[in-house]
Amino acid sequence: MNENVIIDKKDLMIMKLLHYFVTEEDYNPIILHGVNDEIWLENLNNPYKVVRIVNHYIHNNEQLSFDNFKVKQITNKLKSKTLSRKMKVLNIYLDLGEAVNLTSDSESESVVVKKITDLKNEHLISVFPDILTKTKYEEKGMELFAKITNDINNANKEKTKKLDKIFSIKKPIITYCIIALCILAFILMYIFGNGSSDNLTLIKFGANLDILTVGLGEYFRLITCSFLHIGIFHLLFNMYALYVIGSQAESFFGKIKYLIIYLFSAVSASLLSLMFSSNVISAGASGAIFGLMGALLYFGYHYRIYLGNVIKSQIIPIIVINLLFGFLVSGVDNAAHIGGLIGGFLTAMVLGVPEHNDKSSRINGMILLLIYLAFVIYMVFIGG
Repeated sequence: MNENVIIDKKDLMIMKLLHYFVTEEDYNPIILHGVNDEIWLENLNNPYKVVRIVNHYIHNNEQLSFDNFKVKQITNKLKSKTLSRKMKVLNIYLDLGEAVNLTSDSESESVVVKKITDLKNEHLISVFPDILTKTKYEEKGMELFAKITNDINNANKEKTKKLDKIFSIKKPIITYCIIALCILAFILMYIFGNGSSDNLTLIKFGANLDILTVGLGEYFRLITCSFLHIGIFHLLFNMYALYVIGSQAESFFGKIKYLIIYLFSAVSASLLSLMFSSNVISAGASGAIFGLMGALLYFGYHYRIYLGNVIKSQIIPIIVINLLFGFLVSGVDNAAHIGGLIGGFLTAMVLGVPEHNDKSSRINGMILLLIYLAFVIYMVFIGG
């Protein structure tokens, strides 16, 4: 019975192309309002960040020019949303008039695919070398339709499951523990010292001070200072920020990576503070919190198709406003904030983000991190 069902050749080509790009090349559909008879797919890690399958008939060059104009308008919006400087589009036309002259430029490549052998096109093969073999099937008719439909649905379910796992809110146990340690340290400074605003008490409990950290080799202060706070408002502000930002970072990166990012950000913040300050007592979790924002910035960039607007409207403005506040208000250790931000971003780069195991990015992150550390350590312990 299935063999008697005839599927339109153009529809069959669309199904085969959609199946290939979704299941083999990890492309995701883009929902665009007001766009008909064409399918848009994105994969920001591919040379062709967008693949567009065009089903409607382009009958002359004027219509093609309008089509190119429309594509550029939509692409510019996608570039803005995904924080992409460049976004090359592959236009696959299924129905093109004989007199139409396709054009390509640095931002787009256009090909005509009316039959399966047209996939031998050099522009396609250079990026997708297996597209011809992967779009040939033994199944026919409704059996093929069922296979393609099931494969695409399963691929989308698998992607949805992975995204749900990444973006689902988990209980931020490590964040709670860090908050508890900061509060405990604050209370102990009043029980066993003269309070959180007393310099001798701060030094006793592990605040950062160059003559002790560098001069006497008390390197533990690079970390312990991030658990101390000067005054109740300092503590409350930082703990609220840690709860909001830390909960997200821990949920995205997982407990172990999150703890590594937090501790290294704290060390990085302390080192840069020592580099720019002398005979100044430094304490507070804000440097490590800036590191978490740097890590979220790196995470958001990798998932910018979902978080691009969040990065532009929330993460970057929060970082900029807090840094400007630090420059304008006295008594704020902005060097520590910048050090934490750099340390958190680079540490996240080295550790990587879930489901984006890009080895080259991690190697580049390691190189940058080592260069940064070598420079800061030299300036603090040798050059200074």
